[in-house]
Amino acid sequence: MVEKNIVEEKHLSLLQKRWLKFKTLKRGYYALVTLTFLYCISFLLPILINNRALIVSYEDELYFPILKGYVPGQIFGQNVPGEAKYRELRKSFKQINKGNWVFMPPYPYSPFEDITTEGNKMYEPPSRKHWLGTDNTGRDVFARLCYAFNISISFALILTIINYLFGLFIGGSMGYFGGKFDLFFQRLIEVWASLPMLFVIIIISSIIKPAFFLLIGIYTLVNWIGMTYLIRAEFYREKAKDYVAAALSMGQTDLKVMFKHILPNSLVPIITYFPFSIVAGISALVGLDYLGFGLAPPTPSWGQMLDVGLQNMSKWWMVFSPIAAQFLTLLSIVFIGEGVREAFDPKEYSRLR
Repeated sequence: MVEKNIVEEKHLSLLQKRWLKFKTLKRGYYALVTLTFLYCISFLLPILINNRALIVSYEDELYFPILKGYVPGQIFGQNVPGEAKYRELRKSFKQINKGNWVFMPPYPYSPFEDITTEGNKMYEPPSRKHWLGTDNTGRDVFARLCYAFNISISFALILTIINYLFGLFIGGSMGYFGGKFDLFFQRLIEVWASLPMLFVIIIISSIIKPAFFLLIGIYTLVNWIGMTYLIRAEFYREKAKDYVAAALSMGQTDLKVMFKHILPNSLVPIITYFPFSIVAGISALVGLDYLGFGLAPPTPSWGQMLDVGLQNMSKWWMVFSPIAAQFLTLLSIVFIGEGVREAFDPKEYSRLR
């Protein structure tokens, strides 16, 4: 049986061997599966956690507020200004019992509704109604925590991918071409890195109300330098090897040599750095939101929730919830990073063995 497994493993590609190695590292593998599942589920939050009804049946006609959006309460016979109050509507339909019904999401609270919504109370402790209680404005903590999870992971992923693209094109070109091109960008990066970027971000955020993608653009101004230097070093090291000279002697273009030959041989340190870049991105967003220079309220944010919680230390659920969510998320990503680093260890699957 052991000999059979060894024979089968010999026929696997290097990437398949690394994946099998990663799966044996249970901590990292289960963290990846769990985090991927939760992140995919988080895109379904509008139909899982929302105060807007999925389907309303009223006088033999079906309405889909979750798709249509704003639906006035007068349409369903509610004497309320603005949008229909679907939780109250469900109660009234059950009491009247005329065949009308409302199908609500499993957790019928929005991260944006506050004390102005009927029935909401400030500083309500965890209960069956509000699983993690409410905050200082009556907003549901669990709903805000879940939406903030999606925003934090999405922010870190997009930011990291943009940084990698900057690093690949600028850092790769610096390492491959070298000479004056490399020296010019090195001096440019040194000048750019000497700027007090935190103050630059604070100044920009105080002038312009930062939205999600604007904040990514602002933070990219700071964050691309480290990845650029990492990829530059890898390309500079690989450029001196014989297979690059062989490819050039066969008449292949510089771009083809860079991205078809050098890049695949430089992926190990780049890939192993990816999970830790995600950690840095999440921490950056939390820090900016905590300082008040991140996403504009009432956007759900762990940093803003942490700020409100620390101002209300006696309300333990407001402090514990964002800290626990951030700790578990970052810990899972670190476990994934450890597993990836171990699986991509070049000593483990050296071609010389």
